[in-house]
Amino acid sequence: MDDLFDQPAPETRILELRTELERHNRLYYLDAAPEISDAEYDKLFRELEALEAKHPEFDDENSPTRRVGGAPLESFQQVRHLVPMLSIDDVFELKPTDEPQEGFVAEAELIDFYKRLQKNLGREHVAVTVEPKIDGVAVSLVYRDGKLAYAATRGDGTTGDDITNNVRTIRAVPLTLAGSFPSLLEVRGEIFMPNEAFAAMNAERDEAGLPTFVNPRNATAGTLKQLDPKMVANRPLAFLAHGLGAYDGPELATEQEFHALLDATGIPRNHPIKTAETLENLLDAVRRIDTERHDLGYGTDGAVVKVLSRAEREKLGYTSRAPRWAAAYKFLPEQKETLLKDITVQVGRTGVLTPVAELEPVFVSGTTVSRATLHNEEEIQRKDIRLGDTVIVEKAGEIIPAVVRVITEKRSPGSKPFSLLDHIGGKCPSCGGPVAKEEGFVAWRCSNFECPAQARSKIKQFSSRKALDIEGVGETVADALVNRGLCRTPLDLFALEAEQLANLNLGTDEEPRRFGEKNATKVIEALERAKEKPLDRWLYAMGIRQVGESASKELARLHPDLVAVASSPILQKVADISRWESERKIVSPKNKELPPADDEDKQARQKQHDELKARIDEGARELAPYRLSPDAGTVVAESVTSFFASEAGKHVIEKMEELAIHPASGNYAPKPAEADLSSLPLTGKTFVITGTLSMDRDEMKSYLESKGAKVSGSVSAKTDYVLAGEGGGSKRDKAEKLGVKVIGEEDLAALLG
Repeated sequence: MDDLFDQPAPETRILELRTELERHNRLYYLDAAPEISDAEYDKLFRELEALEAKHPEFDDENSPTRRVGGAPLESFQQVRHLVPMLSIDDVFELKPTDEPQEGFVAEAELIDFYKRLQKNLGREHVAVTVEPKIDGVAVSLVYRDGKLAYAATRGDGTTGDDITNNVRTIRAVPLTLAGSFPSLLEVRGEIFMPNEAFAAMNAERDEAGLPTFVNPRNATAGTLKQLDPKMVANRPLAFLAHGLGAYDGPELATEQEFHALLDATGIPRNHPIKTAETLENLLDAVRRIDTERHDLGYGTDGAVVKVLSRAEREKLGYTSRAPRWAAAYKFLPEQKETLLKDITVQVGRTGVLTPVAELEPVFVSGTTVSRATLHNEEEIQRKDIRLGDTVIVEKAGEIIPAVVRVITEKRSPGSKPFSLLDHIGGKCPSCGGPVAKEEGFVAWRCSNFECPAQARSKIKQFSSRKALDIEGVGETVADALVNRGLCRTPLDLFALEAEQLANLNLGTDEEPRRFGEKNATKVIEALERAKEKPLDRWLYAMGIRQVGESASKELARLHPDLVAVASSPILQKVADISRWESERKIVSPKNKELPPADDEDKQARQKQHDELKARIDEGARELAPYRLSPDAGTVVAESVTSFFASEAGKHVIEKMEELAIHPASGNYAPKPAEADLSSLPLTGKTFVITGTLSMDRDEMKSYLESKGAKVSGSVSAKTDYVLAGEGGGSKRDKAEKLGVKVIGEEDLAALLG
């Protein structure tokens, strides 16, 4: 009985547990010095969960139990930043050319930045901090009276998405601050995925048949856009702070005092931080950051330089987009020397044969590299790459390994230039079928449309999120389906039965691994949903050469359904005009390479030339009402008409008819002047997106396309609007030069009424 009286009241115990769990979180994630085992932590966590369930009157949104995620949201709310969340201007490490340049300095742009600081502050020595530039997603965390009030994305710098529920699931983010804290503290930082955790997550996703992520930053950005916090809680997100926003507390005179505040309150911060007081110190600190960043375990692509004194920052001030007292110095990719032991040839989804360098393993930009892309045979010949060469490799964009050049001084005397055709014995390395190089193209291709290697990659493309989004069919499942003889083409997926899929062996005969009923059900359900996907998704899914997302959208705008695309008079006319243009150049009497034999020949050729010109002009008049974008230009038109005239294309149409799948366009408006603008108000308008907006760029692109707009990647005289958020300098500048209207999101809202 005495024990019962000794037990603390529920409210007291709940507060004790919350405090203790937060302390253990800080010890684990901030100090890397855990005091208890995972099992002991879980025991405390479960006790708190049980008490909170029994006593909902003591509910607290910042309880550690909220880290498992709450109920899904319908949409993100917008939140206005207390202090504008500006970006930082980039300065770049310059790359030397092959020819020696007198006075070349790789850090020239960084030196210019420091000299501007010296000039504007009127003295030679300016103290600055230098820290790694984390390749993550920028966020703002606002704490009021020591508790996390909300978290928001950068958005347009003024307004962002409220992602508080998602951020609460990140264990590195303290929900309540330790020690003494100011009444208001807004910290800016980066959310990211550590490299090892990202690799492990991708391996798990691939094993489960889910699509893998391209890189940690894309995975992080996609995760934070999820409306279901429980899904976010299952992703390995981390956080590091690096900047101060709104603040109400004792004066922080320097960046070092801000760092001390972060440490005292338990907020994890960026590291290492170097301090430099001269230009020489700065250059040395940046070089040390470049070396040390590869041991950090997460993606970095530069060094951020900030003036140390906050008073001096105020004096230097801001431009409209960025502070004058900070710069992000972007590093060139790290390069290493290694041996090219062999070249293997992979077969892609369109049959393209891609040579890959097999290397002596070398540590580059934080990981061991043993393979690198060689792009194509022409690139190999241009760089004169040969088997056995000593080569320089780098990670393009710090992600994809590539061979940069050969160290010819170390070449063996008997080495021979590389021939892809000889290397593969004239046959496809996957199926042994014939290979060919089309006129005007540099790539060799396997021409067997039932090639197993193409089947694997085509099934993966067909099932991808941007295509038909068939959850559960990733690379591992695609390999198994082809290897077990269940699929020769992507459309064979629709003939699969649940039992076949459930018993699919993803392992080896010696060590079988069953796909399982649950996964099989997911795939069958996703295949049923895929039948109703719009035409543009189906066109993208087919993997037709040159037909990406933008071209698929444009083709769907021009045609009501798939059969119409396959027999399109519009595309045939585009292809015809291209052919007539080529013929006109050849028959022209002014053709210097093939001049007329005599006056009679000259007159006959002039007549042919004029007839072709008349055909071209008439064709252009016929096509004018369609306002074709470059996405449905000559290359796409020729590729699409060739595909549907081929055996593979005919098979697709026949098989789709058998399966009773008839994809219809979701944005059909072939003649903009006749379009119903009530449902598609932006029909006929071409947009270019630049800068940071309130939603992810892919989301904004989809939104504009849903309103009938065409979204292009580059600004031209044919662009109607540039939708600009914070940043985006080069596209904004080009638009102004061309007289293209630059609008913001408020202008877009007005445009849509």
